[in-house]
Amino acid sequence: MNVVLIGSGGREHALARKISKSKSLSKLYILPGNPGTGALGENVNVDVSNFDETYNFCFENEISFVIIGPEQPLVDGLGDFLIEKGLKVFGPTKAAAQIEGDKSFSKNLMKNYGIPTASFEVFDKEDYENALTYVKTAKYPLVVKASGLAAGKGVLICEDQNSAVSAIKECFKDGAFGAAGDKVVVEEFMYGFEASLFAITDGTDFISLPIAQDHKRIGDGDTGKNTGGMGAYAPAPLVDSKLQEEVEKIIIQPTLDAMKSENAPFVGCLYCGLMITSEGPKVVEFNCRFGDPETQVVLPLLEGDFLQLLYSAAAGKIDKNSVKYSGGAAICVVASSKGYPGSYKKGLKITGIEDAESEEIVVYHAGTKKEGNDIVTSGGRVLGVTAVSKENDLKACKTKAYEGIDKIKFDGIYFRKDISDKAFQNLD
Repeated sequence: MNVVLIGSGGREHALARKISKSKSLSKLYILPGNPGTGALGENVNVDVSNFDETYNFCFENEISFVIIGPEQPLVDGLGDFLIEKGLKVFGPTKAAAQIEGDKSFSKNLMKNYGIPTASFEVFDKEDYENALTYVKTAKYPLVVKASGLAAGKGVLICEDQNSAVSAIKECFKDGAFGAAGDKVVVEEFMYGFEASLFAITDGTDFISLPIAQDHKRIGDGDTGKNTGGMGAYAPAPLVDSKLQEEVEKIIIQPTLDAMKSENAPFVGCLYCGLMITSEGPKVVEFNCRFGDPETQVVLPLLEGDFLQLLYSAAAGKIDKNSVKYSGGAAICVVASSKGYPGSYKKGLKITGIEDAESEEIVVYHAGTKKEGNDIVTSGGRVLGVTAVSKENDLKACKTKAYEGIDKIKFDGIYFRKDISDKAFQNLD
C-alpha cells in the first residue's frame, strides 16, 4: 500500500525506518519529513496544518493509509477530516486526542473512572487568586502543569510556596506557555520511578510494546529544567511482566473503556507515562501518540510487520501477532543545542553522522535540515544516537551509544552522560 507518515522529528524518523521494512509497503511519503527520513521514503513539503492540501496529496497519490506522528495535528482534528474523506488513519480523533490536548480532561477522566493518578485541582486563568490561595496551603513539593500542549515543557516542579506562586504567575500572567497555560492542573508530587508504556489499540483491544524509560530533565541526575526528553532506554528492567500485567489491568484497559463510555473511543498509540509508587503504578500523563525519544528505542526491539500492526488497529481489529519483542535492548542519547530548552542557535553545521552509524548504531534526525551538501541544526533536540543490542545487555548498549555520540560534532553540542543509569542501579 501507499502510505503517508506525517511529521518531521526523531519519532517520525524511527517510524519511517520501521515502516520502510514492511512487506506490505509499496511507497512511503513523509510530510514534511527530515534529512533522515528522506533516505527511507519521499519527503514532500506539504503544509499538514492545511487539511485540504493534505487530503489532496493523499488523493492524487492513491494513499491507502495515513499515520499521524505528532500531537498537534491529532488535537486539531486532522484524523477526523481524513477519515471522513474515506482514508484509513492511525491516530485518535480530535475528541480522543483530548487525553493529551487537555490535561484537565484526562485528570477528570481518571478521577471519574477510578484510574490511579496523583490527586489534583484544576484552575482557569480567571481563578488566579484561588490558585494562589490553594498553593499557600498545599503540601510540597507539588507540580504545576499547563493543561494544553506545551511541547513537553509545561510541567513545573515546585519545591516550596514561592516557586508554586511563580509557576502560577508564569502560566496566567506571563503567558509563558501561551494559550496552553490558560488552564493549569496543580497536583501532588509523586515519588517513585517513571516508565513509559505504548499501547497500540483499535479502541477495544490492545497490545503493549516493550516498556521504556525517558529522561525529561536537561541535566545529569535529573536536574534542571524539563525538556521534551534527553534520552531513553528499553526494556526498563524496573517493570517486570507481573507489574506490566497490573498496569494493563488497572490503567490501560479501564482507560480504553472510559474513553468509549465518553463517546471518544481511542484508536492509535496510547502513551501512558507511569510513576511506579510505593502504592502501585499511577498515571503521570497520557499522550495521544508515540513518545519521543522512547519510539527510537522501542521500535528497534520489535520483530515482525509493524505496518500491519498499525493498519490492523486503524481498520478496527488489531492483529496482536504481527509483532513481538526481539529480546534485545536499546539506548538513545539525545544530542541537543546549547541553551535548550531555552533559546539556542540554529544553522550550525553537523559532522560525523556517517562515522557514528554502524550495524548497531542508528542516528535519528530530530532538529536538522539540509543546506546544500551540509546537514545543519534546526531545533533544540538535534539528533538521537541509538545503540541497539541483540541481547538484553543495557551496559554494552550504553557504551556503544556514547562511542557513537562522541563521533558527532557541532558547535555547542550538549548531551546527558547518564542515560540508562537508573536501570543499572536496579540491576546492581
